[in-house]
Amino acid sequence: MALIVHKYGGTSMGSTDRIRNVAKRVAKWVRAGHQLVVVPSAMSGETNRLLGLAKELSPATSSPEVMRELDMIAATGEQVSVGLLAIALQAEGVPSVSYTGWQVPVATDSSYTKARIESIDDKRVREDLAAGKVVVVAGFQGIDADNNITTLGRGGSDTSAVAIAAAMKADECLIYTDVDGVYTTDPRVVPEARRLSSITFEEMLEMASLGSKILQIRSVEFAGKYRVPLRVLSSFTAWDIDINEEAASGTLITFEEDENMEQAVVSGIAFNRDEAKVTLLGVPDKPGIAFQILGPVAEANIDIDVIIQNVSHDGKTDFSFTVHRNDYQRTMDLLKNTVGPATNASQVLGDPKICKVSIVGIGMRSHVGVASKMFRALSEEGINIQMISTSEIKTSVVIDEKYMELAVRALHKAFDLDQEAA
Repeated sequence: MALIVHKYGGTSMGSTDRIRNVAKRVAKWVRAGHQLVVVPSAMSGETNRLLGLAKELSPATSSPEVMRELDMIAATGEQVSVGLLAIALQAEGVPSVSYTGWQVPVATDSSYTKARIESIDDKRVREDLAAGKVVVVAGFQGIDADNNITTLGRGGSDTSAVAIAAAMKADECLIYTDVDGVYTTDPRVVPEARRLSSITFEEMLEMASLGSKILQIRSVEFAGKYRVPLRVLSSFTAWDIDINEEAASGTLITFEEDENMEQAVVSGIAFNRDEAKVTLLGVPDKPGIAFQILGPVAEANIDIDVIIQNVSHDGKTDFSFTVHRNDYQRTMDLLKNTVGPATNASQVLGDPKICKVSIVGIGMRSHVGVASKMFRALSEEGINIQMISTSEIKTSVVIDEKYMELAVRALHKAFDLDQEAA
């Protein structure tokens, strides 16, 4: 008997028929002798609907008081899902019980709308499993030290599932989505994209952080930190597919780097259109200027991505960085009203119409000329590079948003990602 965590996304829970199919699939695993904890997302579109209602009442949603209420509202989507799935399981003759995040409890910090999990008390869940029940736990949510409901941010149900699997030392965590695994890039952009049978945690972490929507980045971080065996697979296969076939399907996210993985210099192309660039012109080129600029941005809980500081001229320099597009206006306001005047910047510029395109692969560690090949492919398409960021296994470029799909297709072809690895 294995302890398995299943996670189902919003599209998998998108209607009562789909919820019924999820229940049948879970029941199949239970009848095969496994203990199951299931973490469903809210029904597709429900979280957006709920937050849309809040914005109708107040467009100003950045104050801590309003953000607290947004979490209170958004958490109800998953609460509905767990109750419906528990009922569907009981209709299948499978004993089950549903819990919200705060009933488990899943303890988080108090960063509303983007809280981080601090601990999980698995006592109640283990007792129910021992009693022969399937435990259905609401993803995306928890409770802080002051008993306020919190949410983990977009894609937070992935994080919840992996965190529960880590806390309970589950044998495997299966992430069921509307796609059948991790692809070399988005097939909607490149129809020739291939599904990968396996990918390393390092590569998946980079892909998630660079814009791949398959898994939320914090879920991959959790899986890597606690060595949770993770598999991405489709919930739209027939629910009665052979369980051994299902258990080997999709994409395995592995800790091991085998020889075949090394042969693939680049494993995938990630892209993210949710980026914006901000620039301070003419700031003093002196020790501490980066902290003067980025410190207040970090204090405002705004994540910073690519950073460039230009060469000094006459004791002045230009400083650029990228943020998530949702944080663009807040960042611009902060720079114009506070940071810019404090640093004597001559001008604050912003561009919300940029994107980031990245190549990822552990084979990049042992191959030279990968970045130059990337730059050549982009130059042949007339695509100008605005910013560059690198790590050991990835190279990212910031370009004009209108060239994003062209860039992805060009790079996918340049690195032969439509071809099966030798």
